[in-house]
Amino acid sequence: MNYDEEFKLAWQTVKSNKMRTFLTTLGIVIGVMSVIGMMSIINALEQHMINALSGVGGDIFWVQKYPAVRMGHLSKEIRMRKDLKFSDVEAIRDRATKIRSVSAEIATYGKQIKYQDNITNPNIMLYGGDEYWADVNGRYISEGRFFTKEEIYRKEHVALLGNDVTEKLFPFTYPVGESIKIDGIRYNVIGLIESQGELLGNSRDNMVVIPFDTFTKNYGEMRSINIAVKTLPDQMSQGMDQVTGILRIARKVPPGTPNDFELITQDSIMDTLKNLTGFVFIAAVVICGISLLVGGIGIMNIMLVSVTERTREIGIRKAVGAKKRHILNQFLTESIGICLFGGLIGVLLGIIIGVLIAAALKLPPTIPMWSVFLGVGFSLMIGLVFGVYPAMKAARLDPIEALRWE
Repeated sequence: MNYDEEFKLAWQTVKSNKMRTFLTTLGIVIGVMSVIGMMSIINALEQHMINALSGVGGDIFWVQKYPAVRMGHLSKEIRMRKDLKFSDVEAIRDRATKIRSVSAEIATYGKQIKYQDNITNPNIMLYGGDEYWADVNGRYISEGRFFTKEEIYRKEHVALLGNDVTEKLFPFTYPVGESIKIDGIRYNVIGLIESQGELLGNSRDNMVVIPFDTFTKNYGEMRSINIAVKTLPDQMSQGMDQVTGILRIARKVPPGTPNDFELITQDSIMDTLKNLTGFVFIAAVVICGISLLVGGIGIMNIMLVSVTERTREIGIRKAVGAKKRHILNQFLTESIGICLFGGLIGVLLGIIIGVLIAAALKLPPTIPMWSVFLGVGFSLMIGLVFGVYPAMKAARLDPIEALRWE
């Protein structure tokens, strides 16, 4: 007997019990599908973040009051931190020697912008920025110009529009030179900000930028600002250390106590994302492990039933010369074949789910090939491990007792 015959016999058995085979493989399908689907989403998120951050530049970091990602409730020490003020920006500008430029940014969410009869949804992010805002944050002006230092100092009512706002308010009109209203205050549009698309499903173009001093005049200063810092070439680490020391002195942080502010870099953002996706990965592995265990138990159970149902067949085969290894190979091949069938279905469904979810989140679909091979490999291993006992039981049957079986 050769392996082709063993495979054909196993395949005939599987075909003759299609529904039973399908139900048996559900655990394998769910396990493999979960791993591939989750890994596809995680990979897409990480690649999307890398692409998004690559346009900012590796010589930029941000200073803010709270951590970039807040998981659960913030501790009392973090909640009681002092707001970052423009005086902190001035301290950095006056004392830092490893810094090329520093920008202050203040923001509020939920604004509605009007132009004649056109009105945006009340979800616009309104920023107040200084003369260095665009350069430090990697934003470019596609039309018009950026506001000047004099316009900031005089608290002029001028504005820059993000692409989403431009498309909503000016579908048929050239925006530069027109006037818009924010909270009943008229602003003259002097420039348009180049589109940067979406990040994790959120648009980065749903925004309006006005001068920093104009913002504080109209909305007050009772809020923390964010500080963006661009260092000299190859001076990132030294620049961060220098800014940390300057802010600790300016904010009177006692020696030996933690900083009362956060330094955010591209690497720290990616590390935070990887920590978050690490939990998702662990959850996927647990789900996969449980599903594969359940699937393996199902495989063993159905193979034991198959041995019982085919006891007389096994006796006849042994009576005409089949050896233990032939019976063992046949049932192992059948067990592995069922698991491989379930694994391939799981791979296909996992790829489909990964692509669909990536499309829903507007992320580039990426299927890591290692997860496909891992899913198929685990399927084969489950078929082998959980198929050994039923196969050995079949191989050890006494031919005379098997022939008597009814």
